Parts: sequence; C-alpha cells; structure tokens
Amino acid sequence: MPQDRKPSLSLLRSNTPPQSTRDHHRHSIPSLKTAFHLVVPAFRESVRLPIFLPDLCKEMEAVGNVTVAVVDDGSGAAEAEATRQIVDDLRADFPLLQPLLALPQNVGKGGAVYAGWNQASREADWLGFVDADGSCPAREVSRLIQLCAVQDPSSPSACFASRIKMLGRDVERQLKRHLIGRIYATLVSEILKVPVYDSQCGLKWVPHDSYRKVQERLQITGFAFDVELMTALMDSGTRVIEAPIDWHETPGGKVHLLRDSWRMFRDILNIRANRPRPHGSAS
Repeated sequence: MPQDRKPSLSLLRSNTPPQSTRDHHRHSIPSLKTAFHLVVPAFRESVRLPIFLPDLCKEMEAVGNVTVAVVDDGSGAAEAEATRQIVDDLRADFPLLQPLLALPQNVGKGGAVYAGWNQASREADWLGFVDADGSCPAREVSRLIQLCAVQDPSSPSACFASRIKMLGRDVERQLKRHLIGRIYATLVSEILKVPVYDSQCGLKWVPHDSYRKVQERLQITGFAFDVELMTALMDSGTRVIEAPIDWHETPGGKVHLLRDSWRMFRDILNIRANRPRPHGSAS
C-alpha cells in the first residue's frame, strides 16, 4: 500500500491472555496517575444503555482517575429524560459519572463526542469515547486505558481500537457489516493513503493536548468523524496506534448501511480535498 506521508499509524498486536485469565485480573488494576475522560455518545439508547453503563462505571471505578460523561445527541424530550434518569440513578453509586449532557438537537455521533470532550476538565490527560450499545466490553475500555497510561507523556500516541479477526481476539460481527467495513476501510486507506485496518471502531483514546491542536479543523460530525479525526491527528504529528479488541455486535445499530455508506464515502473525498498537501507534492 503506498505511503507518501511519514509513517504515523501502526498496528499493535496484542498477546492478551484468554477471557478467563483477563477476568481473573479484572479488579487488580494499579491506580493511575494519568487522568482519563470518557464520553458515551447516545442517540435513543434508553434500552441498551442501562445494560452497558453500570458495567462500564464499575470497570472505570476499578481503574481509577476516570470520569464518564453520557451525551444525549438530541434524542427528543422523552428519550432524553429517560436517559437522564438512567444516569442520575447510577450517579448515586458512581461519583465518576457526570450529569447527563443533553444536546438540544441531533448533531451526529461525532458532534456528541466533541461536545463531551469540550466539557472535559483541563486536568484530563486523555479524551476517549465508547459506543453506548455495549458491543465493546467494558474490560476492553480498561485495557486500552492501560496501553495509554504506560506511554511516554512527552510524545503519546492516540490509541484506536480495531475489530481484527485474529488469534487471541474474539470478534463477532454480522457478515454483511464485516464486509462493508472492510470495503470502507480499503477506500479510506487508498484514497487517504493511510494504512488503517478499522477506522470506525467505537472505542478511541486521544491525548488531550493533541485534540486541542486539531480541534478547530474538525468539521465532520457524522459517522465519518473518526476518519477526519485520525487524519487531522496524523497530519499534526500525533502518531496513531490500532489496538485489536474483543467485540460482540449488539442488535439495534443506528447506521443505515446504504445511505450512511454513501455519506461516509462523500466525507472521505472531502477530507482528502481539505488535507494539507505534503511538502514537494504537485499542486
């Protein structure tokens, strides 16, 4: 695959032990000095969120030094109130969970993530998000936090989860979604000249300082926001690492495969058009 930009994205092959061993060490995580702020974007998730959020809060409490913020993406008054009740009920047991941020209108998944990141404390060293549907287990959020925490704070790499079917990882996806995901990732790789395997996985961590550098350049707030974020980080000098994770697809996804795939393809072309040209390239 051609790479006419400096290499800044790599795949982190994980040798994490099997499920039973991981669960045995689940609550033996050393306390972190690094601070993390995790956003859970939610659009009409009052059914799936109560299943995932308690486990996520319990896991983040075990990690320590993590705040969690649920952002309702303009789901409507009734849905937002139901989501607020879910969050408020859990906050009594988990002080790390912040009050619900309810956006007045739907701005897209990326817009909800950025709204939550923009309210993070300046003491947060890392900003992240995880999908509300629970397809990404809470233990995987914890594992990627550990990968971020051990990095050199003077030059940290963004850490993007990746749904790679490989030995040692457990990935369950519908065949059609897996195939469409592979086609989309190939388009991203070829059009943007970025050797990414899975740009759309719903778990990512970004150094707070790196986000501040590119914040004003981020325009896409729909499902393709991950791609724009990735390229903006790389173009600004932040390295991006893909980390394979376990993933169990949850029914009820909000992505319309045909309609949203076209929109995301159009966004890729816009991202390419708006990227700064490397030195020495033809105009």
